[in-house]
Amino acid sequence: MSNAKRVVDSYLSMHKKRAEKERSWFQTQLSLKEVIRVAALAQSDQGKRLDHQRRIKGAVLEDSYKALLEKIDDIESCSSFDELIDLIAVTIRPIHGIGELAVYDTALRIGAYLDLFPDKVYLHAGTRTGARNLGLDIDRPCIPLSEFPREFQELSAEHIEDVLCIYKKRLWRLPQAKN
Repeated sequence: MSNAKRVVDSYLSMHKKRAEKERSWFQTQLSLKEVIRVAALAQSDQGKRLDHQRRIKGAVLEDSYKALLEKIDDIESCSSFDELIDLIAVTIRPIHGIGELAVYDTALRIGAYLDLFPDKVYLHAGTRTGARNLGLDIDRPCIPLSEFPREFQELSAEHIEDVLCIYKKRLWRLPQAKN
């Protein structure tokens, strides 16, 4: 079994279920306004702060929520994940304390409700490290799925993003990686 296959199998057995549960939480919100609230505030189904945004001050997330709420009609009219993430980036990235990961996670969460999912892997700090360790070109905002090792092809873009973050330190060991 290849190292890439081991990484994918490890992700599937140890992390995919958590990711699917989190996605389901956002998909099942009762309204767009409510999903914007829980997405922007990074709230889990337990009412706790999700890990990726644990270091962001509550007031910053609240500002993010208010800014997104003002764009609810624009959010509702998005027809692709690319359009959604661009709108969210323009809306909340200027808020001090909001970075690339918060933009991506917020778009992914709202996108789950709107049935809009990424069809390429977006780069932020963690994914950029993982992609670099795989030997991929990281001087762009996202990477087409076709550029990932064949073992990764069974995963969706959002799951590959998760793999790059979680396994970033292990990916340099893969045969496809450039040293």
